[in-house]
Amino acid sequence: MMTVQISKWLNKIYPQNYIIRKPTVGSLIIIAFSFLFLTIYKPLQTHESRFFNYGLTMAIYCCAMSVSVIVISSLLKRINYFLNPEKWTILKEIISVVLILFGIGIAIYFTGFLVEIPSQRWNLPTFFDSCKSAFLIAIIPFAFFSVINYRYLFVTDIEQSFKPQTQSSSTERMEELLQISSQLKKEELSFYPGQFIYAESEGNYVVFYLNVDNKIKKEVIRNSISNIAHQLSSIQFIMRTHRAFIVNVKKVSSQNGNTLGYHLKLSGTDADVPVSRQNTRDFNRLLKQYQ
Repeated sequence: MMTVQISKWLNKIYPQNYIIRKPTVGSLIIIAFSFLFLTIYKPLQTHESRFFNYGLTMAIYCCAMSVSVIVISSLLKRINYFLNPEKWTILKEIISVVLILFGIGIAIYFTGFLVEIPSQRWNLPTFFDSCKSAFLIAIIPFAFFSVINYRYLFVTDIEQSFKPQTQSSSTERMEELLQISSQLKKEELSFYPGQFIYAESEGNYVVFYLNVDNKIKKEVIRNSISNIAHQLSSIQFIMRTHRAFIVNVKKVSSQNGNTLGYHLKLSGTDADVPVSRQNTRDFNRLLKQYQ
């Protein structure tokens, strides 16, 4: 029972650490914090190198730390497990922070060969000491950005099912036919608002999923999702829920998630459509109005 509770807690959706989400800005935060901390408090028996004074020595180490943050954060984003920030969990947060801290420790260790006497560093105790120093110093800014999101530990998960609204052909004919233009002048797409299920961005194209005569029809046109969202903005029950998705709220069959974001199932499809955190409030308002 305890194991199940721990597993459930570790896999709870949680906001991604700011330093990981924005590694370039995060690396600057690491430099600023680490340099100030090291120069003011001089912890862990830190000392100047044989070539540079104390301030310059610490600046070199801090730069190495920041570079490692950018490199490792970029590498993590290439791994499928860490790829989707919308599905970030406490476990992913812990693992990623530990991996980055370990990478910082490695960076500190090898940077020492440039500023210290190399022959005195090629040993395991020095390596572990570098990792320990990285953990004790860099954990502070990482912990700060993780802890400020603590309130999301107490959000309640939402799971709801709906009966999507269906429209007859006669009802559709009462609607105004939408004309969606493309970046290609000869390309155009027409449909009634009630036929629209959702649209998804795929590179330079937008894929439309339509319900035409109770059959799912897929249409692709060359355009940006932003431009399509603008063309559909007059339809009140259609909204852009995510940077890559536009949804007909009337077609939502189920919703799960919390204030960090939702995942939707839509009538007639098996797609998992996200609602990003910044769009949850508008989505809830429309859902209440049209479901």
